[in-house]
Amino acid sequence: MATFLLIFAVCFLVIGSMVGVMMLTRTPRYRTEAHDLLALFDKALTGTLSETEWHTVIGYPVRHDEFLEGVRRRAQHLMDEHGRPWQAAQGGSLFSRSGREDLQALRDHLASRTALREARERPQ
Repeated sequence: MATFLLIFAVCFLVIGSMVGVMMLTRTPRYRTEAHDLLALFDKALTGTLSETEWHTVIGYPVRHDEFLEGVRRRAQHLMDEHGRPWQAAQGGSLFSRSGREDLQALRDHLASRTALREARERPQ
């Protein structure tokens, strides 16, 4: 009986500590920022981006910035309309020519807005 109580106490302590640790730790979060999207767009425009990397960043919703969420959705729409993943798998570009032009315009718009925001936040 003493062995049973000892094993029960040890298991209760281990399981209780595991539950405590899990309750106190938070889940990891990935926060997409403008520079992440700009780097992704640059890689897509140069043709060095894989479809997996594209979907990893663009498939994750942006909840902290409404403008970035709009840019992400527009980029997702560009992939739906102009994406060519079969060519990217063979070393080609991920987007068609018109898709790259639209992506370049989206990238320029995001870059100019980011530069304007940084200029406003910088002390004079």
